[in-house]
Amino acid sequence: MKKKIYLFVTMLMLSFAAFTSKAATVSNDNNVYSKEAVANMTVEEKNARIEEIKTRVDEIKAMDKSHLNKAERKELKAELKGLKKEANALGGGGVYLSVGAIIIIILVLILIL
Repeated sequence: MKKKIYLFVTMLMLSFAAFTSKAATVSNDNNVYSKEAVANMTVEEKNARIEEIKTRVDEIKAMDKSHLNKAERKELKAELKGLKKEANALGGGGVYLSVGAIIIIILVLILIL
């Protein structure tokens, strides 16, 4: 009987340890705006932030990267990725059509006309 109780308690402890091991995740994306923050921004604020992003990207493109070490280049790359994510969040995305959707639209238009 004791063996079954110890086995049960061990199983419970291991199962709780598995659930809590993934509980704490750290995010380094400080520049990425959340959807709620973007929704609360006015159009002028969005346009101003997009202009700031454009100027920073232009500064990075104009920078001489030959004298940078590997860590600095990696930081610039991460910053550019973050700026791209932020710009996509601020821009609202767009409408994307696949080739199949375009063919179906053309076929429907041909059938209607």
